[in-house]
Amino acid sequence: MSSPSSSPTRTRSRGRPREFDLDVVLDQAVRVFSERGYHGTSISDLAQATGLAQGSLYKAFKDKQAIYLAAFERYRTQRGEKLRQAIGDQGTGLQRLRRLLQFYADSACGAQGRQGCLVVASTAELSTFPAPVARHIRAALERNEALLAELIRHGQEDGSIAQQVDCEVAARTLLCLIQGMRLVGKAGRTRPVMHAVVDTALAMLG
Repeated sequence: MSSPSSSPTRTRSRGRPREFDLDVVLDQAVRVFSERGYHGTSISDLAQATGLAQGSLYKAFKDKQAIYLAAFERYRTQRGEKLRQAIGDQGTGLQRLRRLLQFYADSACGAQGRQGCLVVASTAELSTFPAPVARHIRAALERNEALLAELIRHGQEDGSIAQQVDCEVAARTLLCLIQGMRLVGKAGRTRPVMHAVVDTALAMLG
């Protein structure tokens, strides 16, 4: 199976050399997988979205699963970096947790919200994936839950989050919340509506 790091950025189509930007191709694949899900996406869909011939996709990646794994890794890496920047390292645990939840609330609005989240779309199909793919999805969820728990503990240490809050249960609850926000966002939601959800969730941690 091809890995994201070893996938070529140059391929040939019907005997003629063809160059393409791998990151652009993967970004388009992320969009299609997010909108349609893994099983609802065909190689033909990916070829149309990326502007590449199906043969070029098969030469650059072993199969649809390899495309998906490379796209998933790029999505996870990009989103992780944007999330870290949004959270920052300043402020109380509660303030940083608010920024995290607002990041997901903003992602659930407008065109981005209607496109959906690749992790959420993949989680919905988790039971149908081969074990190697399922492990990637579970690992992404576990990382998100661990980050939520870290911020809650930080808040308890600085006094911005109540000591009686069960850190692990609260982190799991907020994980369900952010997953749900991205899912509901596909139906169309405004920023004020989603931020009101954040306010209500944080009020339970006081």
